[in-house]
Amino acid sequence: MRASFRLGRIAGVPVGVNWSVLVIFALIAWGLAANQFPRSYPDRSPVAYTLAGLAAAVVFFVGLLAHEVSHAIVAKRNGLEVGGITLWLFGGVAELKGEPRDPGAELRISGVGPLVSLLLGAFFGVIAALLALAGQGGLLLGVMAWLAGINVLLAVFNVLPAAPLDGGRLLRAAVWKATGDRTRASVVAARAGWVLGALLIGLGLWQFLSGVGFGGLWLALIGWFLIGAAGMEERQARTGSALRGIRVGEVMTPQPQTASAEMTVADFVDHYLFAYRHSALPLTEDGRPTGLVTLDRVRGVPADRRASTTLAEVACRADQLVLAQPGEELNDLLPRLSECADGRALVVTDGRLVGIVSPSDISRAVQRGTLRTNQPTPAAPR
Repeated sequence: MRASFRLGRIAGVPVGVNWSVLVIFALIAWGLAANQFPRSYPDRSPVAYTLAGLAAAVVFFVGLLAHEVSHAIVAKRNGLEVGGITLWLFGGVAELKGEPRDPGAELRISGVGPLVSLLLGAFFGVIAALLALAGQGGLLLGVMAWLAGINVLLAVFNVLPAAPLDGGRLLRAAVWKATGDRTRASVVAARAGWVLGALLIGLGLWQFLSGVGFGGLWLALIGWFLIGAAGMEERQARTGSALRGIRVGEVMTPQPQTASAEMTVADFVDHYLFAYRHSALPLTEDGRPTGLVTLDRVRGVPADRRASTTLAEVACRADQLVLAQPGEELNDLLPRLSECADGRALVVTDGRLVGIVSPSDISRAVQRGTLRTNQPTPAAPR
């Protein structure tokens, strides 16, 4: 999930917000200001209800951010890089680069988020109780009580044993610990996510058709998201298993054809594109990569401007390139490759270009790895 705009950094981790947050923020604020608060605390002004609803929604998202920041901090302490945190429609995502090294690290990283939400729920619950004991039964009490309840609900929902929820990670840690097989553990957690998603869809549709309200459609939407995310996690787990132990140098295309950054797009199309049948060419200077031009980027240049446009003007810039070493694990490269719009990595040794890795190279490596994994184990000699 990509951020639409950045908020800054927390604990050294970039924090962003996707535009879809505005949808759930508006729904929460409107639901509280127009329905729940007026029903529970009548005879207040519309301005008071609006301010209370907005305040509750803002604090809720601050708590959600704290949940994700806790994941990021514990992940960094366990040796993982964190690409960033993004808040979006269904909550938040801490983008971890790589996998935990053992079930214990998985347990710590996954468990801290629900724990933070539970502590926040307890904190707001204590404040609500103190306000009630002091005889303060106004909107402030309502805001605190709602924040207490929603954070506890968030903690409980997140520990459900189904991927991609935190509980799914906890389930994966338990199965991984019991079996010693991370791939099997990931598949079990993903299948559990699929089952939970199907149950939520069924429950949501039943509620909607029974006339309970549109909340049923929201449940169904969450279930649909869980099924999609769980399926993706299972595919990623199987791909990671197939590529385990394979190095970048084993799958790259060595010594790829290169082009000059000063070449025009017209020359590239006339003399390179059809002659070499490559959909991507690295740009180099003295053997060092300076950019990457792809067929998709060239297509974006109008035909009447190709003769006056250089490849440097349309290529992926040097600071945007995904670079890898021949001895690097292919599984370590994949997360970086998925973030690249061009979907390719340039392989370098001592800063000089020695190869390129494309999606087709990855696909062939997965096929070979799958065949290798599925080979029957030779029978022991008698």
